[in-house]
Amino acid sequence: MKDEIFMKTKRNRLSAGMMIALGFLSVIAVGTLLLLLPFSHNGKLSFIDALFTATSAVCVTGLVTVETGTAYTLFGQIVTAVLIQIGGLGITSLGAGLIALLGGRLNQRENNLVREALNRPSFKDIFPLIRAVLCLTLVWETAGAVLSFPVFIKDHSVPHAVWLSIYHSIAAFNNAGFDIFGRGDSICYYAGDIYFNAVTAILILGGGFGFFAMYEIMHRKKGERFSLHVKTVSFMTILLAVGGGILLKLSERDGVTWMEAFFSSITARTAGFASIPMSSLSAGGVVLMCILMFIGASPGSTGGGVKTTTVFVLAKSLASAAKGREPVAFGKRLKDDIVHKASLIVFLGIALVLAATFTLSLFEPQLSLADLIFEEVSAVATTGLSRGITSALSVPSKIVIIISMYLGRLGPLSIATLWAASKKSGVSRPEEDIPIG
Repeated sequence: MKDEIFMKTKRNRLSAGMMIALGFLSVIAVGTLLLLLPFSHNGKLSFIDALFTATSAVCVTGLVTVETGTAYTLFGQIVTAVLIQIGGLGITSLGAGLIALLGGRLNQRENNLVREALNRPSFKDIFPLIRAVLCLTLVWETAGAVLSFPVFIKDHSVPHAVWLSIYHSIAAFNNAGFDIFGRGDSICYYAGDIYFNAVTAILILGGGFGFFAMYEIMHRKKGERFSLHVKTVSFMTILLAVGGGILLKLSERDGVTWMEAFFSSITARTAGFASIPMSSLSAGGVVLMCILMFIGASPGSTGGGVKTTTVFVLAKSLASAAKGREPVAFGKRLKDDIVHKASLIVFLGIALVLAATFTLSLFEPQLSLADLIFEEVSAVATTGLSRGITSALSVPSKIVIIISMYLGRLGPLSIATLWAASKKSGVSRPEEDIPIG
């Protein structure tokens, strides 16, 4: 009886962040076991490769150690598609969304869990929002599958083309980067297809734009002004897509077409589809892609990275500090705690990349630093782009990438919050100045 009371108390003490972290771990574990089933894969599949695939799918990354289209059967591919969907929407928001669609109600604890999962600052419109998340996802992915079908029907049978369309739409909208073409070159085969590139890019941008922003735009009343969030997300989405494409074209010159440059700029925002071999990029191209991957998508989206709004706030605060003014964006003053949070997220993200890259360099001394940094940034930002070294990594290195993908999906600030929550102290210390700079 005492043990039952203790366990119940222990469960109640779990924070929303901890429950979300454990939820992702549970889905990864189940996904790994399903992929290891004899009818899930063709031939032999090691535990580490199954774990790697499951983690990459749940964390909507796209890095793979074995080709999804050839290593897995139809059942195994369906498992990865389901894991991608759960990972993109989040297990908490997905479950709450189903409850909402069925007309159920959420209690205070469940509301808090959903708010934490969606990174929502308040409880306002939580219930309508999670219902909208599921509906928007269904609409986007259905439209993506229908629009992709004419491309795949040219080279495949109707049933196979239908499955390719559905899978590609799920992977693209959830910014996952998985493909089941079995060629090992992502979507390089379709690099010259303007229509296919446009459809894929729109799905990526839609998933990475964020459900908060889409929900606000859908429910905006006539004459009502958009929030700072929507303005920032829209500005950064356009700036990074256009600016990144132009800079990539300049860095690669004749190595890529304008279409390939703009598509690569968009897919670097944590989508992970490659229309050009990443190994062919110049040093400048590698640096640029790492920056774009690290920034990532927007809050409340299916993408990863430190988020567009984080970088925007940090850039504005630094520019204002240099001028001795308070940080202002679109006529609104940025709160001090938001600036502090943005600085912390970027710092922790960089620290994670550096620590993991150093560890990888110890395990893989034969690989170049550029390849290792690119791989690690891609893992932490849950992007999925690679310079072709993923399958050649040793088991310890694969474990490092697995941990990086998981931490990247949760977010560096969430990890820091979980750590701090377990070490709370009620002691207040005296203040003292220290010279800096």
